[in-house]
Amino acid sequence: MSKTWLITGASSGLGRLMTERLLARGDRVVATLRRQGVLDELQQTYGESLTVLSLDLTDVSRIHEVTREAFTRMGRIDVVVSNAGYGLFGAAEELSDEQIDHQIATNLAGSIQLIRAALPHLRAQGGGRIVQVSSEGGQKAYPNFSLYHATKWGIEGFVESTAQEVAPFGIDFIIVEPGPTATGFGAGLVHGTPMEVYDATPAGDVRRAVADGSFEIKGDAARTVDAMIAAADEPKPPLRLALGSSAYEGIKQALEARLQALETQRDVAYSADVD
Repeated sequence: MSKTWLITGASSGLGRLMTERLLARGDRVVATLRRQGVLDELQQTYGESLTVLSLDLTDVSRIHEVTREAFTRMGRIDVVVSNAGYGLFGAAEELSDEQIDHQIATNLAGSIQLIRAALPHLRAQGGGRIVQVSSEGGQKAYPNFSLYHATKWGIEGFVESTAQEVAPFGIDFIIVEPGPTATGFGAGLVHGTPMEVYDATPAGDVRRAVADGSFEIKGDAARTVDAMIAAADEPKPPLRLALGSSAYEGIKQALEARLQALETQRDVAYSADVD
């Protein structure tokens, strides 16, 4: 049985690939993007199965307007995919206030507002699913990605809480956590202004690795999208879905390290209780 999907950030990367895959298998897609015209070829091929709407996630009123329009046009949307976002690259001190505000407005506040806009419609139709595209960077951290990590760790906390609130309405979530994947993400990075003082630090090491191509990218975009779709098709998918060996190993090591550190603090933690 075919499904209807709402996908943000559908002009490129995982969002574009997902849109193509779903249309090819006979599903309907409402695709949102900022750059008009990039899906014209798909529109000509699939006709009414594809609806393209303009959306910038920093425009909160537009988020609600587009979400209402999508549900009204389609009658029902089975899966909302919150995919739009980008990376801000630089040591925390190197980033401008404007860059920081835009990163948070797009990746964190924009994703939150999209989910909030979708919830009343999903409740009214008796349930549905929201796929939030996060990153292995929602569970671990690299130097030079502090603001990107702030948005991904933030949206994961928001989703984990909200999922508990709306489960009684038949609404569930999948947080997708890909590792570094060949999607053009690196080419779309917004860079801070490098400071020489960071050259001999871990931030400088990561900057050089990204610049010379030695920052390892193991993830395959097509396989990542196929795994996302397969999970969204499952009756009871996991709340979190790590994709790629880098994501699996990196998240596992980060969680093990945090758990080990926590266990050493047990006595101190218990000592803070009321007698």
